Amino acid sequence: MTTPSRLSTKWMIILSSCSFLPFSIHAQSSEASFEVSCIGFYNVENLFDTLDTEDKYDEEFTPAGKNAWGTNRYQHKLDQLGKVIADLGTQVHPQGLAILGVAEVENIQALEDLSKNRYLTERGYEVILEEGPDRRGIDVGMLYNPEHFKPTGWKSVTLNMADTSFRTRDQLVVSGLLDGSPIHVIVAHWPSRSGGQKRSEPNRMAAADLGRSIIDSLTKVSPGVPILYMGDLNDDPINKSLVRSMRATGDPKFVTSDRLYNPMYDMYNKGVGSLAWRDTWNLFDQIIMNDALLDEKNTGWRYHTTRVYNKPYLTTAEGNFKGYPFRTFAGGAWTAGYSDHFPVYVVLKRMLP
Repeated sequence: MTTPSRLSTKWMIILSSCSFLPFSIHAQSSEASFEVSCIGFYNVENLFDTLDTEDKYDEEFTPAGKNAWGTNRYQHKLDQLGKVIADLGTQVHPQGLAILGVAEVENIQALEDLSKNRYLTERGYEVILEEGPDRRGIDVGMLYNPEHFKPTGWKSVTLNMADTSFRTRDQLVVSGLLDGSPIHVIVAHWPSRSGGQKRSEPNRMAAADLGRSIIDSLTKVSPGVPILYMGDLNDDPINKSLVRSMRATGDPKFVTSDRLYNPMYDMYNKGVGSLAWRDTWNLFDQIIMNDALLDEKNTGWRYHTTRVYNKPYLTTAEGNFKGYPFRTFAGGAWTAGYSDHFPVYVVLKRMLP
């Protein structure tokens, strides 16, 4: 078995029919060389700074608020998240994630503070975040390693509803070059299930329709370019918003230019989750892709595998929530954890000449 080795800061994998390397990457030929890249998503659970910002419902995340959110707790939160992000994908690539979409970040300053955290400084992550209309002030954003990803443009797309009093997070659309190959990445945080799953479902259906419209527009402008749609969708892969509105299937045989592939579908049916509530696991955190990433003729990036990063240290060790994601607050008390969601990531591969 040939072991992984460095190649100009890229992770090169030599494959043979009898190789058992990370994630069991296989090739058609008897021996082939691939480089890999990892792209992830993480709902970081209420990454607020300590300031009371006008027109945002962020008072609880201030030193005088009910969460006593001062400098020490804020820095601890950054350290906890930094440790997790620093480890994501390192089993596959020595520099971890090339791109990380995030949700529940108050502003770009908080995201910059995270990118400069002591556990991440060596990565040199840069950030993208556009403030949206969410009343709590939480937004989606992106960290990226400029050594591997070069943004060529981005925009923030607002979900406009008939009920103009309804506000939710924008969807962030980022285009760029992943180690020289074009790719589009969309980061979303769909409306919550507040009020119940059925009552709130139309809001997520609308968010899904917007996401699908963005994907269709990108496909029309740049056919054949890989697209990744990621986020905390507040629905599981089997729900109507994913199956009907996004037109996402869990079976790669049915993927077409009009039907997306959702690798989380089978994971969900096997009981894998990214968050837990009332003794039930959900897989709200998903990464969906277009047919370009499944095309064997594609000489650029292709999909290999998906992982939910649910290492033991990220789970609650004892009590009523044993085994659940180890969150920052539980029952109104500061628990000094990480997030109420597990991060997820995909591994992409590209054949070397």
